[in-house]
Amino acid sequence: MNSPTRLLPVLSALAGVLLIAGCASSGPGAQIPSGSASPSSEASQGAGDADFDATILDGGRMFAVISHGSSSLACVPQVGEVSAQGQVVSVVLEDTAPADTVCTADYAPRASIGALTEGVDPTKEITLDVTYGDVVDDVDLDGDAAFAGAPGTPTDYLPSAGWIDDGSLVLLTWGSSSCPPVVESVDGAGAAGTVTFVTDDSKVCTMDMAPRGTLIAFPEDQVDDDAFMLTLVGGGLDATVPVRG
Repeated sequence: MNSPTRLLPVLSALAGVLLIAGCASSGPGAQIPSGSASPSSEASQGAGDADFDATILDGGRMFAVISHGSSSLACVPQVGEVSAQGQVVSVVLEDTAPADTVCTADYAPRASIGALTEGVDPTKEITLDVTYGDVVDDVDLDGDAAFAGAPGTPTDYLPSAGWIDDGSLVLLTWGSSSCPPVVESVDGAGAAGTVTFVTDDSKVCTMDMAPRGTLIAFPEDQVDDDAFMLTLVGGGLDATVPVRG
């Protein structure tokens, strides 16, 4: 059995906040229902009856877990302890917001990111056993022989993406933790799509290199998730990214 691990400091500090840029944005493709803000110590409000979705990112090194609840940045759960027994990975999501944090009363998808434990083989099927408060659920993820990375090895800082549901995906990018990507528009059909990000050169950003996750949604009856290619435009993120199924 692999010993429990905690994320690298930058991931631990940013998992629940930076990796939901798409959720926090009110732009196209963010899938965010509107809601009023109200003081709450329960950042996971409304998540008790929800299943989790997940996907593998960063060439097989990292994963994203999708929960549902308040879309407020501070109210998104972070990945805590991660441990593995063979191909079964146990993941704990934690609410880290102070008790007096104001959380919106919406019910939105939020992405929390973690690093797979060294020894897990991303080319084979992985089961994520996710615990979030009183909610426990497992997600089976297909392996992918195309994964070139291995858990525990350094990232190459390239963008990556994976489907989490019909028409919905998580995009992982790297950059300033204070300037997560903001979606301006989303367009897609068949096996190709384009997401355009807001470009704001006037904003002062920290000089760190952090993971940022963006949830992007296409109309599920318009796109084909088989061999889908996602083109990123603007926001200093210009690239073409294959989206794994």
